[in-house]
Amino acid sequence: MICPICKKGDTSVVDSRPTEDGTTIRRRRLCVCGQRFTTFERVQFRELTVIKKNGRKSPFDREKLSKSIYVALKKRPIDTETTEKFISKISRSLEELGQNEILSNTIGTMVMEGLKELDPVAYVRFASVYRNFREEKDFVQFVDRIDVFKKR
Repeated sequence: MICPICKKGDTSVVDSRPTEDGTTIRRRRLCVCGQRFTTFERVQFRELTVIKKNGRKSPFDREKLSKSIYVALKKRPIDTETTEKFISKISRSLEELGQNEILSNTIGTMVMEGLKELDPVAYVRFASVYRNFREEKDFVQFVDRIDVFKKR
């Protein structure tokens, strides 16, 4: 494994353990430069291809999914472990669809539905980007239609 700090490939595993849900192995690594970093090993059932709204195809990128979810959850009271479980759940759900090609809308809908339950503010944040609101009134109409905040 290449060290993300010094870019050398001389690293060793100092600790290895499964995550709580058992779908991933977390490894703590130590580089000869002295830096420690964490890697994750996951099962990948198939190569997924995402079909974008414009018809373009690209390989499914778990990191891209992860970044968008972390942005939505920024400064929210959701811990990293819960977030990682959520990301893993979405990834597994996509693989369990049994399709090699998945519409980006399918992914966006899964994330929105999950965030709706996890954190209403993150849900609205994600929706504002995913639904590409053009004007303030689009945003206000969306928030008025959802009942996430009415329950609380």
